[in-house]
Amino acid sequence: MRIVSLVPAATEMVGVLGLTDRLVGVTHECDYPEPVRHLPKVTRSSIPADISSAKIDAMVRDSVQSSRSLYALDREMLASLQPDLVITQSLCDVCAVDEVEVERALGGLDEETSIVRLEPTRLADMLDGIRMIGVAAGVEQQADEVIAVLSDRIRAVQQRSLGIGAPRRAAILEWIDPLFCAGHWNPELVQLAGGLDCLGQVGERSHRVAWEKLIEADPEVLLIACCGYTIERTHEDLPILRAKPGFENLACAQRGELYLMDGNSFFNRPGPRLVDSLEMLSEILHPETGSSPNPFKVAIPSRSSH
Repeated sequence: MRIVSLVPAATEMVGVLGLTDRLVGVTHECDYPEPVRHLPKVTRSSIPADISSAKIDAMVRDSVQSSRSLYALDREMLASLQPDLVITQSLCDVCAVDEVEVERALGGLDEETSIVRLEPTRLADMLDGIRMIGVAAGVEQQADEVIAVLSDRIRAVQQRSLGIGAPRRAAILEWIDPLFCAGHWNPELVQLAGGLDCLGQVGERSHRVAWEKLIEADPEVLLIACCGYTIERTHEDLPILRAKPGFENLACAQRGELYLMDGNSFFNRPGPRLVDSLEMLSEILHPETGSSPNPFKVAIPSRSSH
C-alpha cells in the first residue's frame, strides 16, 4: 500500500503503526519519525521562516478573512505518487492545506484511492484516528495493540493524579504575540494530569486571550507550547511575555513555575505523542509523582536583574 499523509499527526500515527516504509509522500511540516524527513513533500507554506510571531499572526488573520490558504498542495506531485491511501484532516485550515483544495485534488485521483479524514478535538479522537488508519491500511490488530498501550499509559497518569488533592491552576499558551490559549485536547490533558486549565475549554478551539484575562486567572503553573515552534524558537519570544505589566506578580512567576515546551513535537499535534505530553504535564503539575528532574522549567529573573 502506498500512503500519502497530509497531516503531521497522521504521519506519526502511520509511524507508530509500523507503516513508515509505506509512506510515499508527506507535508513540508512532517518531521517525525526521522525517515519521513526525506520523503517527497506534497505541500508548501507561504509563511517566511524568519518573520516575527506578530507578523505570522497577521498573516493568519488575513488568510482567514480573505479565505486564502497559507499552504499550497502540489496536485501534480500527489497524483504522480499514485497513493492507495490518503490521510487528511478537516479540523484546521490555519495549520494545514485548505480542505476545499484537498477535496479538489482528491477528485483527480484514482477512484479506488481510500481517504481517511481526521477531525480530532479530544484525546479519544486521536486514538480513534489510529484505529481508522489501521483499518484502512489493513493492520487493524496492530492498531488495537497500539491503542491498548497508549490507553494503559493514560490510565497510569490518571491513577497517579488520584488522591493528590485540589487540582493546580494551570494555563497553556499556544502563542505569545498575541496571547492565545491552547484548546482542543490540551485542557483535557491538564485535567487528566491533575490540574485545572484556567483559560482553555475541553474540546474547544484555541482562542486569543487578553493579558488582563491571564492576570485574572493567575495560574500557578504556566506552560508555553507555541504552535509549530521548538523550545529554542519559543525562547526568543519569552522577553515579550516578561515585559507585560504585572507578569512578576503572577502566581506562576512567584513560584518559578514557568515551562517552555516543544509545541511543534508534542502539544500542538494530535498524534500518539499527546500521551508523552500528558506524562510531561503530570511531572510538571505534580513532581512528587515523578522520578526525574524536569528539564522544561525556566528561570524567571526579576525585572531589576535585566
